[in-house]
Amino acid sequence: MLFDSVVDTIGHTPLVRLRVDGAPGVDVYAKLELQNLFGMKDRVARTMILEAKRTGALRDGAPIIESSSGTMALGIGIVGTALGHEVHIVTDPRIDDVTLAKLRALGCQVHVVKAMSGQGWQSARLELLDRLIADLPGAFWPQQYSNPDNPGAYRLLAGEILDDLGPIDVLVGSVGSGGSLCGTARALRDTLPELTVVGVDAVGSVLFGQPDLPGRLQSGLGNSLLPKNLDRRLIDEVHWLNDAEAFESTRALARQQQIFAGNTSGSVYRVLCDLAARSEPGTRIVGILPDRGDRYVDTVYSDAYWVERGLHEQGRAPASQAVEPGRVVHQWSRTAREGDGTSGLRQHLLFVESNTTGTGMLALETTRRLGYRPVLLTGGPERYAGLAEAQCEVLVCDTNSLAELRRGIQDRFRREEIAGITTTSDFYVPLVADLAAWLGLPGNPVAAVAACRDKSALRRTLDATGVRQPRFAAVTDVASVAAAVDAVGLPCVVKPADESGSTNVLLCTTRDQAEEQVARILAVRVNARGLPTAGTALVEQYLEGPEFSVEMFTWKGETRCIGITEKSVTGTPYFVEHRHLFPAPLSPTVAGQVEDLVRRAVEGVGIALGATHTEVRLTEDGPAVVEINARMAGGMIPELIRLSTGTELLEQQLRVALGQPPEPVAEPARHAGIQFLLADREGELTGVDGTGQARDIDGVDRVVVTARPGTAVRPPRDAYDRLGYVIAHGDSPTQVTKTCADAIGQLSPRIQDFSSARQAGRAAQERTAQ
Repeated sequence: MLFDSVVDTIGHTPLVRLRVDGAPGVDVYAKLELQNLFGMKDRVARTMILEAKRTGALRDGAPIIESSSGTMALGIGIVGTALGHEVHIVTDPRIDDVTLAKLRALGCQVHVVKAMSGQGWQSARLELLDRLIADLPGAFWPQQYSNPDNPGAYRLLAGEILDDLGPIDVLVGSVGSGGSLCGTARALRDTLPELTVVGVDAVGSVLFGQPDLPGRLQSGLGNSLLPKNLDRRLIDEVHWLNDAEAFESTRALARQQQIFAGNTSGSVYRVLCDLAARSEPGTRIVGILPDRGDRYVDTVYSDAYWVERGLHEQGRAPASQAVEPGRVVHQWSRTAREGDGTSGLRQHLLFVESNTTGTGMLALETTRRLGYRPVLLTGGPERYAGLAEAQCEVLVCDTNSLAELRRGIQDRFRREEIAGITTTSDFYVPLVADLAAWLGLPGNPVAAVAACRDKSALRRTLDATGVRQPRFAAVTDVASVAAAVDAVGLPCVVKPADESGSTNVLLCTTRDQAEEQVARILAVRVNARGLPTAGTALVEQYLEGPEFSVEMFTWKGETRCIGITEKSVTGTPYFVEHRHLFPAPLSPTVAGQVEDLVRRAVEGVGIALGATHTEVRLTEDGPAVVEINARMAGGMIPELIRLSTGTELLEQQLRVALGQPPEPVAEPARHAGIQFLLADREGELTGVDGTGQARDIDGVDRVVVTARPGTAVRPPRDAYDRLGYVIAHGDSPTQVTKTCADAIGQLSPRIQDFSSARQAGRAAQERTAQ
């Protein structure tokens, strides 16, 4: 097997059948992670360092510093030095001579603490690490105990197991940082939801509710602190072994299976044998063996060490003893985990930004109703009206930076406190997909949502799948516009590749207009949320015909239609939606054609989870896809669906983000609509009259003014120019349309021209001064 670098050799480890006693057909396998160059943590080091470089958390040539006394230090050493970084390892006197020699041979700088602190060796190392980081500007600390890239590294290991064996029934692994067992289990349960997960811990470790014994001799598993990466919800059964039992099992592994390993592997081996003896015929069990034995020749394999430490006198159980949770153990014991194992930790649903009104605030309220605590990660809490009343935690960070989002989440939360992550803002859907993958949470493939966010990529993807759509050309400079217009034809629609809410979308009737609009689009370097734009404009065929949006929902490989919404837009050259009706008044035949087209489009782009909002034009030649949004509909369409069917689409979207199945969608029992309040001239809004009269109209459910007094307004060019809305229900589309129009007719925006507004402002200032 040929590799281009040492880093590329990591992984691809053997899976070996063990000779153990058990019922007929019980198969036990060992995944020999110890066959990596320095051990299992090579995988973790590679993933953490490469991800840090991808996200910008680690600059080229910057130092790397980590706290470790074993295989994590070696993994960081091999990957960090191979990629050109200075590596500092903080460790303690328990480090063995072999590991120390390897680290120094790799060129690592090793810093050894001299004494334990109040919480043992781990806390003493972290105190020294903090001092060193202050002296190493730009240093990257991988933080194996809290960095989700630690468990994330084991997705590849899970894939290797499935490739070699197919389905398995039981996974066994040691628990130290929480990375290997939790990461592998989480990935396997994506396809094996009934998998039983067994954790192996040390007597005297605090990980599963036992008192801390800092003097324990085992290394590589157990902990005196509770690592953030440990997710006890994933673990069904826990075993504890004391030092003598672990060391004895390690020697037995070498003698019985010819695997010369460390004490962590030995502990796993003992539990594998126990499970094999207790399992039903046909059970397939896999254990992860992380460490090799060369580090332990002077301890585990040394008779003199056993005598020196009194290991022969330590009590050893001949079999695992089942104990109730919470009982203090001293010998080999096991307990079944009860509940989710989180000891009452509050569960959080994270939102990366949100719609500033409407659906965004409703999502926070719905999260509380589902029994979870909403957390809004935002770079600008001041932009959210009603946030103070939303009863959610607000975590302020740079939400336009993937590295800063990761840091904020990692610093604030334990993994077992996070139930899901989502957004109601179109701008942040790709970032959320990336974060969901990082955390091992339910989410869509990053490539799929990126394609939906970049409409030029979406066009290319739909082209490849044969889905009908407008002719198009993507341009990145004005010089290319003429050729694009010739290919697409006039009139044409010119729009940004990655904007939202009809921003800078224009119908152009001449080549000059198209060139001017492309220049306008390319001049915008950041969007309304401060994110960099794609620097690409689309020149598209103008499709004539009514517009609809199709709300689809994907779960467990099945994409079903929630419903179709009829949309009304303002007159050209702009395309601002000013009314929605649900369900759309379409014949079953036409509705079926639209639904089939959109399902092919959504599945073709690779959407795997949750709601999508697809815009369609119904032309004389049939339906065509205008765009796919990898998110739930905005524009209060979910509220129309609720009024019509009783289905809370927002709740269903939040449920799947939490890993829960969506509920069935009822058939529409009535019609619902929304009409937006628009300005008829430019000026400054001073208020809106008539809201009470509008609310009194029969069939009106809601009247909301979203624009604040003092806002500059204009006839609409994009969705951000809407001033408010009314929502109504009725027995027919005609009735709903009339009710919405009557209610909007009661609303009277007070708009001053800008010169009058400025004069009024100066007069107010003068009165205040007097």
